Parts: sequence; structure tokens; C-alpha cells
Amino acid sequence: MKRVELLSPAGDLERLKIACIYGADAIYIGGQDYSLRANANNFSIEDINEGCKFAHNLGKKVYLTLNIVFHNEDISGVYDYIKLVVDAGIDAFIVSDLFLVNYIKKNFQVEVHLSTQLSVSNKESVMFLKNLGVDRIVLAREVGRNDLKEIIKETKMDIEVFIHGAMCTFVSGRCVLSNYFTGRDSNRGGCAQVCRFCFDINDEENFSMAVKDLNMARFISDMIELGVKSFKIEGRMRSPFYLAVVLSSYRRIIDASYNHNLSDEILEKEIKILSRVSNRENSSHFYLKDADVSDQYYIGRGEASNQDYLGIVVDKKDNIYTIRQRNYFKIHDKIEIITPNMDIISLDVTNLYNEKMEEIEVANQADSIIKMKIDLNLPLFSMIRVPY
Repeated sequence: MKRVELLSPAGDLERLKIACIYGADAIYIGGQDYSLRANANNFSIEDINEGCKFAHNLGKKVYLTLNIVFHNEDISGVYDYIKLVVDAGIDAFIVSDLFLVNYIKKNFQVEVHLSTQLSVSNKESVMFLKNLGVDRIVLAREVGRNDLKEIIKETKMDIEVFIHGAMCTFVSGRCVLSNYFTGRDSNRGGCAQVCRFCFDINDEENFSMAVKDLNMARFISDMIELGVKSFKIEGRMRSPFYLAVVLSSYRRIIDASYNHNLSDEILEKEIKILSRVSNRENSSHFYLKDADVSDQYYIGRGEASNQDYLGIVVDKKDNIYTIRQRNYFKIHDKIEIITPNMDIISLDVTNLYNEKMEEIEVANQADSIIKMKIDLNLPLFSMIRVPY
């Protein structure tokens, strides 16, 4: 039986590589046009080519989002662009506008996946899209377990669901708050996340309509049994550290589910890790019930910046590791190193050097280069964090 796919976002080439080596089976990316994350770095044609080669060499797939709501002026150039990215190596398109389905299926040998932006929530819509030639449907995040089970059973369609990350306050992105408040079109890549603003009620009170993040770790085994084909993580603008931690946790949960050794102890440990890596509270939202007040922030939110990510290994020579530092740490601190091999290694910081190999006591400048002597064989892209 083919295992469920773990699908990761990537906002740039570095994140794509991180996703590949930290457990993703496929990666979805946005080009510099026609993508709903216009504020991400996104991928040039050259980046797409390089990213596809890197992923394919590891047996991974790359999907390209083409999921804006198209207006007439957006259509000019899209057909030429589709050919360019197909030639660059992408394996599937994620689209929300139906006019693209027939064109892509008629002219190219790549899959077409229907984006959650289409808000598909029932079996009749799934069958209609299946008959159009769609290969996969990303269901609306508002679909609960009972409907999910019935859709899969009755349509036999390849179904993808979101399992982790930010939720939209409105129905799978159908929102124009950003348009009215900031002049940025949320359905053409410009969402300013107005739903996460805090609005003053009076001098002492404020109001927020933001929803908590999604976390489906407890239901991974259940959804595998239901027949879900792809588990999707949200976050093309998330950090490399976030992707590495979230992917490795879900990779362990998925593998343990298939190996029938997902104990309560393992699951609770991974849930703790997943809860800590984000600065927002989380919920399973619509899976078992209608979402309610417990799934949403209304008055204030405590979203302190996460300081757990300390650095990433970018080079090594013998036992000297070059690290791009992210957050403050110092001599005598306890740290953990996570690796693409799924290892978690605890260490005491006994030495630190600057780029010139001069001894230092603290690493306190974000994005600076530091060096450490570590008597271990660590792969590139290993990450240093505060102990979990």
C-alpha cells in the first residue's frame, strides 16, 4: 500500500532543500507570478529548475501554486508561464481557477490539483471536478471527519488535507478585508492578514477575530485509515527551523502509525514539540465538531516571538562547524541539535568562535557566522535549538 504523502511548503530554494531533507515527500512552491503568497521570496524559473533537480534526485516531487483568483489582466502571459515551469520540471499545478484545468490537462503531462481556495466541501463537487480531469483535490479546511470519510469512500478521489499551520478566519481565503483596509488584494497574493489585527474597543479593551493554528497530530492515524492521500502543512513564509521541526515531528508520527508503534508517550512528546515551535495556540478546529469560541482569539493574544532557534550548520571542516546564528546563546548553555537523520542530540556549549576563529563568550548577533568545535559527524542543515 502506498503511504500517505507529507507535503511541505517552501518560500525559497533554501526552504525547499530543508523540506526535502527533513522528511517531506513533496514540496509546494510559488513562482514570482500567480501565487497567493506574493510577500514570500518565491521562485524564479532558474530557482524552480534547481529546486526540481534537487528534489527529484532525492525522489521527492515539486508542486507549483497557480492559485490566485484570476482577473482579465492576470491571464496575459499565464500560458507561456505554464510551459516554462513545466519545462523546469514541476510535477503538478495547484490551481483554483477552473479554466486552467482543461488547458493544462490538454497540453501537458503533469497533474492538476484543486486548491483549497475553491472551498470544496462535498462529494458532488468532488465528482464534478474528478470528471473534469482533476487529479487531486485539496479539501476546504472547514470539512469535518464525517464528510471527509464519506467523500473518500464514495468518490475514490485523491484527497489532500491540511494538518498544520495557520487557519483563515474566513472560508478558505475568500476574504476582502485586506482589500478594504490596505488596498492589497487577498485573493491575488496581497493578504495583509487584517484578521490578525487587534482593534481598539476603548482605551482599555481590544478585539481580535483571529483563529488559532491547526494541529492535527492526534488524528494522523485516523486520517490514514480513512484513506487521505496527502497531508499538507501550511506556511510558505515560515522559517527553515519551523519547517524542520514540524516536518520531522509529523514524519515520526506518520512512520510510527504505519509501524503500529505510535504510543501515547511518543504522540504526546511530538505534540509538545509542535506546540512549542509556533508562537500561537492551536486546535483541531472542524475535524470533530463545528468550530467555536475555543478555536479563536477574541480579546488579545499572547504571541511572543519564538527564540528557540539558535542556528543552522552551513559548513564543516573536520570537527569545526560553521553556523549561521539566529538567536542568543553562550558558553555553558545547554543546547539540542536536530539533524536531517531525525537525531536529537543534547550538548553543553563548551566553545564558541567568531568567523576568524577567535574565542568568544556569546553568540548574540542574528545572522552572523560563528564556529564551534563539535566531536560529532553532523550533516549540513543540522539545526541548534533551545532544549525541548
